[in-house]
Amino acid sequence: MAYIDYYKVLGIDKKASQDEIKKAYRKLARKYHPDLNPDDKEANKLFQQINEANEALSDPEKRKKYDEYGENWKHADQFEGRGQGAGNPFGGGGNPFGGGGRSGGFGGGFGGGDFSDFFESMFGGGNSRQGRGNARFKGQDQQAELSISFRDASQTHKQTITVNGKSLRITIPAGIASGQVIKLKGQGGSGSNGGPNGDLFITINVADDAVFKRLGDDLYETKQIDLYTAVLGGDVTIDTLDGKVRLKVPAGTQNETKIRLKGKGFPVYKKEGESGNLFVTYTVKIPTALTAKQIELFRELEELSKS
Repeated sequence: MAYIDYYKVLGIDKKASQDEIKKAYRKLARKYHPDLNPDDKEANKLFQQINEANEALSDPEKRKKYDEYGENWKHADQFEGRGQGAGNPFGGGGNPFGGGGRSGGFGGGFGGGDFSDFFESMFGGGNSRQGRGNARFKGQDQQAELSISFRDASQTHKQTITVNGKSLRITIPAGIASGQVIKLKGQGGSGSNGGPNGDLFITINVADDAVFKRLGDDLYETKQIDLYTAVLGGDVTIDTLDGKVRLKVPAGTQNETKIRLKGKGFPVYKKEGESGNLFVTYTVKIPTALTAKQIELFRELEELSKS
């Protein structure tokens, strides 16, 4: 029978405290509990190994024996100067702590597997004093995704999402960002032995917008203006989340000129009445396919600019 590294089974260091052992055990036992994995043979096998490791390491006396002999457990009788009890490294009846025999499984709701031969040869039996078969386990947390439009993300609204055949109506606050997660407490997997349900984590995916680019709470927009408006000045209409706004373009506006509209950006998440800024960049469109008369006039302007 092969040596079993119980520390590796629980994913902990050999110097782990009793509290760390307990936390590691509860985390893994909850993940692989047969009630949550009824048809998963591999999960049930891992669950039995986890319980066996916890049985050995959570008991200070058993842990001491295990740490002392480790891979040399078969020769423990030589180290202790005990020659009796062939086949039992600690001698006497097959159980160094009194009593013996197989435990008949892990008890209660643990799926009914025996302890390994390694465990029983080293410790003799597996009766748990902690009633782990009746332990309450929180249900598994679950993940889901929900896609919404850019405009929907800019206002508080309700959405319906269906998870595991159950429809849930949730409120999405204005200003939510793509990739942000909303937690619904108790809407995950069912708990075991009366334990609480797990939680549901919903990742929000916000679609891109055809007009605006969002960086944090600020919005960016490009507005094309013609050469004449850039040179002479004029009015342009731009889009905002609140609707269209008319702006004055100063005469002599250069290409790539950027202006800021304070408070016209994206709403700040969970801060009612606060919004980022909207930055508008003007791009000047150069006329093409000019008529002969237009070309002549531009050349006159060119000559005038030289004088």
